[in-house]
Amino acid sequence: MSSAVVCAPYIRLFIVKRDICGCPVENKFCVLVVDHMESKGVFLHAGGSPAGRCMLRKPCKRIHFTFRPRFCSVKPRAVVMSEPKAPAPAPGDTYKGWLFKWTNYIKGYQRRWFVLSNGLLSYYRTQAEMGHTCRGTINLATANIAVEDSCNFVISNGGAQTYHLKASSEVERQRWITALELAKAKAVRMQAESDDSGDDCPTSPTASGQGGTSRNSEVQSTLRTLGSKVEDLSTCNDLIAKHGSALQRSLSELEGVKLGGETGDKIRQVTERATLFRITSNAMINACRDFLALAQAHSKRWQKALQAEREQRVRLEETLEQLAKQHNHLERAFRGATVLPSSQSSGSGKGDVSDEDDENEFFDAMEDVQEFITVPADPKYHRSPCSCHSLCVSEFPVKKRRTRIPDKPNYSLNLWSIMKNCIGKELSKIPMPVNFNEPISMLQRLSEDLEYSELLDKAAKCQSSLEQLCYVAAFTVSSYSTTVHRTGKPFNPLLGETFELDRIQESGYRSLCEQVSHHPPAAAHHVISERGWTLRQEIALASKFRGKYLSIMPLGTIHCIFEKSNNHYTWKKVTTTVHNIIVGKLWIDQSGEIDVVNHKTGDRCHLKFAPYSYFSRDVARKVTGVVTDKEGKAHYVLSGTWDEKMEFSRVMQSSRGGENGTEGRQKTVYQTLKARELWRKNPLPEGAETMYYFSSLALTLNESEDGVAPTDSRLRPDQRLMEQGRWEEANAEKQRLEEKQRSVRREREREAARTTNPTEEDNYKPLWFERCDDPVSGEATFTYSGGYWEAKDQCSWEQCPDIF
Repeated sequence: MSSAVVCAPYIRLFIVKRDICGCPVENKFCVLVVDHMESKGVFLHAGGSPAGRCMLRKPCKRIHFTFRPRFCSVKPRAVVMSEPKAPAPAPGDTYKGWLFKWTNYIKGYQRRWFVLSNGLLSYYRTQAEMGHTCRGTINLATANIAVEDSCNFVISNGGAQTYHLKASSEVERQRWITALELAKAKAVRMQAESDDSGDDCPTSPTASGQGGTSRNSEVQSTLRTLGSKVEDLSTCNDLIAKHGSALQRSLSELEGVKLGGETGDKIRQVTERATLFRITSNAMINACRDFLALAQAHSKRWQKALQAEREQRVRLEETLEQLAKQHNHLERAFRGATVLPSSQSSGSGKGDVSDEDDENEFFDAMEDVQEFITVPADPKYHRSPCSCHSLCVSEFPVKKRRTRIPDKPNYSLNLWSIMKNCIGKELSKIPMPVNFNEPISMLQRLSEDLEYSELLDKAAKCQSSLEQLCYVAAFTVSSYSTTVHRTGKPFNPLLGETFELDRIQESGYRSLCEQVSHHPPAAAHHVISERGWTLRQEIALASKFRGKYLSIMPLGTIHCIFEKSNNHYTWKKVTTTVHNIIVGKLWIDQSGEIDVVNHKTGDRCHLKFAPYSYFSRDVARKVTGVVTDKEGKAHYVLSGTWDEKMEFSRVMQSSRGGENGTEGRQKTVYQTLKARELWRKNPLPEGAETMYYFSSLALTLNESEDGVAPTDSRLRPDQRLMEQGRWEEANAEKQRLEEKQRSVRREREREAARTTNPTEEDNYKPLWFERCDDPVSGEATFTYSGGYWEAKDQCSWEQCPDIF
């Protein structure tokens, strides 16, 4: 017989005439148990002299067994059984692995990932699902574990849940059975302790205060942990006794078995029980090792804690002694002090006391000023410390913005009667009542892109253009987070309508929007920040109603320029889709791809917004991206969702993976550092579900404000009436404004008929924006021509048209 290299624990059955020492055994069968983990083997047999039981002890990790032909009468039977490389489950540890779970008669057994933790057995389709989707969980405290055959076992909790499971081998099944029995025993014990804990009285805080209570709770927690370890040892001890007795009975039966049909069954029984005994013994050893390590660690910790308590007590006694001496000296000095004359005490004495009080207030104010000037993020907005806190407040009054609007009324409306004749038309050409709207205009909705303007503030401070690109990409994603629950349609702006957003005091920027075209509808937007960046965009909306859903395709380019580095970024928006227009609950999805390009350096960030799919296993609203330089080398990987957060990881190495992606392309594998958070969505205000799901910024957009242009969206009467819940009046005002706009347009067309190019575009000139060719993108776009903020400072609005 050729030599066999032992790479895993195994058991073999031989029909031999002599044992490994050469002693005759009269054709009895023997079992050879080899464990490479322990660097030794055990030779067991059912007959022959006692010298036939031999222990093979070799120091090497691989043991070679050679069986000479003269020792064997027949060839070995029973195949080698290899155990998995996973370690044996330790008591209290989480145990994970693949098992086959019975699903139905069509699919049969399916491979699933199982996790055993804290007395609960859960399963997932893949390991990647552990973070978000659990397919089922069973509590072992009330479950019954039954073994069916060599690889199958059943877990049931009284009929409500039953898992028919199958392991890849007998040994793997035994590992799971052992882990499940240990977890069940611990779960039952913890449940009993939980039931008894209601009778225990809570420990009252001692005179030592919070520190003593904290130390007491720490000691109690440690004692509970030690007690749990002792219980684990007790459970392992019971299992060892149980499996040891079963193994002994099987071995005894083995000695009297003759060669026949029942030989295979008995040998399999010996195999699984011997393996189970060894696994349980290893668990017992691991538990003892953990207990010893924990005891030793806490023993040293308690000694240090006791020594620290003693030293603290000595210091406290010395401090009390010094305080007593100081009190004695003060009392003597007070008794020997000279009494002031009555005139001084009634006149200047009061003045002295007042001065002393003023001095105390002065120092308090100084401390407050230091706290106040360190709050802003950018140092250039800090003012030098002053001696009066109230003066700082009066110089920089911050307007208190509103945090609520009237709740949305519950008005019923026959949606199909309005929408059935509108299929295939553009959204801007559909006459809709305010019932479908939210009380802000499209210009205000466009200004909501600045909800997370602090991302651009951080980008302006970045020294690396690649890292700056990550923050710009996160800003592009953050603009969609406000739309996740916003199913209402904003008001279509009237031609010439404007909206200003002055947040210089709060966030350091000013924003201006103007409706520069009506057909097709287009708005120009310009933002200037004192923190080193400028944002401008022209957005034209193309929309189509398809019956079941509404698609909104933003057209136009967004530009972001940073003053310090002169980096110029451009990108476009993705498609927004509103589903279940006619039947079902409305929901919004964003899908498409965005390329954020730095035209100065050639850096690029490719973002992909994955469309929602019921059959996809990915996280909903998922966004992924890669930041590359002009040579195409990846430097950062972005991941997250457009409604919650975005993270970025630095790429250390990239390679082509072996798994094919779509269209036969290979997937790129990036080795990255630990991910860092770029952006996280702010929580919605309390009661947002009754306020159109507005964010904190959106709640302030339609707030009345003095000094704005007469064309500002805040002054729209139909929008204001809708916000106040007066929807019938709002619908009437909406019709009046639309008819007024149509009459103005007809008049403008009549004026245009007298010219050589009778088009509305040539006739109408925006007030604050002008059309010019962009030097970067090469597109003809509207850019801010200036003058708005100067007109506001002078309250000079004579040039503004009468649109309301």
